[in-house]
Amino acid sequence: MRITELGRRHGLSRSTLLYYDRIGLLRASGRSPAGYRRYSSADEQRLARICTYRRAGLPLKEIVRILDAPKGRVTGALRERLEELDEEMKALRHQQALLAKLLGSGHVPGGSEVMDKTTWVDLLASSGFTEQDMRRWHVEFEGSAPDKHLRFLRFLGIDEKEAAAIQRRSRAGTDVSWMGPETSGHEVP
Repeated sequence: MRITELGRRHGLSRSTLLYYDRIGLLRASGRSPAGYRRYSSADEQRLARICTYRRAGLPLKEIVRILDAPKGRVTGALRERLEELDEEMKALRHQQALLAKLLGSGHVPGGSEVMDKTTWVDLLASSGFTEQDMRRWHVEFEGSAPDKHLRFLRFLGIDEKEAAAIQRRSRAGTDVSWMGPETSGHEVP
């Protein structure tokens, strides 16, 4: 197929595809007798991958490196991007909370008012969980998936210092100082 048709199929302009050619990201498999670029189905599949990686936010330089690289490089690049997004989202949530605080509302639209630490603890308590059950839940979660446990704690809006303390207590298992000296009652997230 010709460049215009390929671009139309993927919602890209001719100039974008020419740029991809210039930087070595997507080269036409051949040329017509008149000198026009001709793209094969393999070229189109490559472009589909490029478009997917772009939607995931990968920069073109990274896409150039990973397209023909071993699978491990692709996985590594995707994990790096996911970590970057986590950091960007964390920064945006902090900005959102600060703006809400500055406006005096404290309400974060679409944010953690759906599920925060207090809501989570109340939900567990109303489901019959005792504080000991909640502690055991954390110990099990930390033991089986510490990274996911941390992400969950951050999802609840728990700051890094408190999340780290919860993880430490979870790793300690049945440590009697689980709640810490400064907390009591339904404070276990």
